[in-house]
Amino acid sequence: MPQHTPHPIPDRHGANLFRDDPQLRALLALYLPRDLFAHLLPHLDRLGGLAGGVLDTLAATADKSPPLLEQRSRTGLDAQRIVKHPAYVELERVAFSQYGLAAASHRGGVLDWPAPLPPIAKYALSYLFVQAEFGVCCPLSMTDSLTRTLRRFGDPKLVDKYLPRLTTQVFDDLYQGAMFMTEQGAGSDVAATATRAERDGDGWRLHGDKWFCSNADADLAMVLARPAGAAAGIKGVSLFLLPRRLDDGTPNAYRIVRLKDKLGTRSMASGEIRLEGARAWLVGEPGRGFVQMADMINNSRLSNGMRAAGLMRRALGEALFIARERRAFGKRLIDMPLMQRQLLKLMLPTEQARTMLLQTATALQRADGGDKDAYALARILTPLIKFRACRDARKVTGDAMEVRGGCGYIEDWADPRLLRDAHLGSIWEGTSNIVALDVLRAARREASLTALRRHLQELLSQLPPTAAGAFGDALERVFAQAARVVDRGADGEALARQTASALYHLGSAVMMAWEAQRIGSPRRLQLARLVLQHRVLPRDPLADEAPVADPMGLLDESAEAFGPV
Repeated sequence: MPQHTPHPIPDRHGANLFRDDPQLRALLALYLPRDLFAHLLPHLDRLGGLAGGVLDTLAATADKSPPLLEQRSRTGLDAQRIVKHPAYVELERVAFSQYGLAAASHRGGVLDWPAPLPPIAKYALSYLFVQAEFGVCCPLSMTDSLTRTLRRFGDPKLVDKYLPRLTTQVFDDLYQGAMFMTEQGAGSDVAATATRAERDGDGWRLHGDKWFCSNADADLAMVLARPAGAAAGIKGVSLFLLPRRLDDGTPNAYRIVRLKDKLGTRSMASGEIRLEGARAWLVGEPGRGFVQMADMINNSRLSNGMRAAGLMRRALGEALFIARERRAFGKRLIDMPLMQRQLLKLMLPTEQARTMLLQTATALQRADGGDKDAYALARILTPLIKFRACRDARKVTGDAMEVRGGCGYIEDWADPRLLRDAHLGSIWEGTSNIVALDVLRAARREASLTALRRHLQELLSQLPPTAAGAFGDALERVFAQAARVVDRGADGEALARQTASALYHLGSAVMMAWEAQRIGSPRRLQLARLVLQHRVLPRDPLADEAPVADPMGLLDESAEAFGPV
């Protein structure tokens, strides 16, 4: 019989994305309580299998079949609705109902765990889900964040009324959330908000246009508006809860003007909203709308960082698979020095983002428990991951596409979708400039720079002196530079991006070195050192570089490479 010849174009579809990523398993064993880690393992394994197969197929279909806005019923009634492709609805069902990703932080019982899941658990599951489908993760994040903000600032009657519907896993009973903030003249400049709010009995009526509203047909939305007679500027803006339908089932007085034709997240409906006296309820104190909305925005920014980390991991996983399976010029691609170098350049930002996600989620959990130092730490880590990881994802997804070659440019494969979706993170919930400036704001207002330095020094203290030395020296340089920029006030704003990048790279390198020590992984320590060498320390671009020691060991993703679990 003729010998079977392997197909020359490798296809990873059907892989289990959790089993293919033993590094994730090793890190979750470090960050999660032992009993919760053991409980979540089968759920992570199942979701990894779905993400590499069924969900990936559904996501590809939904991406090619964007939602449609219908203005009238077939009998001529004005009855707006957004028609979603069945593939997208099934993705929603898995995320919201089967895995309860929007409810996990707010009540017990999700995935049979008796208490609310800690942020790391929620983000670990979402990190796997987003490797298949990005679009649904936006409504997931907004529903989770709206619920958090409503619980923190909303009237108890509003919380009691809506919390069960926001956190149910019964799909047909579920309320999804959104935030309608952006206006044509008020994007990042919230002080320019022109939407008006007029008192009406025990509630309010909203008038105005919102220019970019993702999850446009959400059941509930948080909206910024300016009450009649309120002061100009940001102090006159208040936060309101806007239901899609009123208690009697009739539509609220706002309409979707049109849907956006977007570069990425094509599966999810974003639109323009015109508020025509829509009924809404005040959330929190009047005039403190942005302060309260900022909590929702920060939660969404962390979700943006998680999504960027997940996109990079999917892109890296595809590139590694292709490099191992495809042959050219008589060799596997992964055996070629330039390919090894390219893959390592994909791996470093991918691992940085994952570590920063886990560290930020840990700080958030402690902050929610009342730890003021942890609040200051989370307050700076959140804009750092939003700024740097989201920018890195654009490059990593593009360079990973190149590993696949011509096929990577074809919409039959996931690469174009990953690349298109990656560009969202640098824009949503604050552009790169806005978020970099927020890093400086956190340093000035929350003493966050001190909190971050103290945290990194504590991590370094747990490393052997021989391992900690180079990281400690870099820490002194980075924080001295950051302090100078912060002290310069407005004159230092031009250096905000440079400062944010330095803090992110130094911080993630120290965190990765600490992880390496805790899980017993020399390989991870070497990756941390490469982050320090290539993204923090000064380098001569014309100097001859010594080759990276044992590159194949660094690219080895077998379970044995990461130490015991």
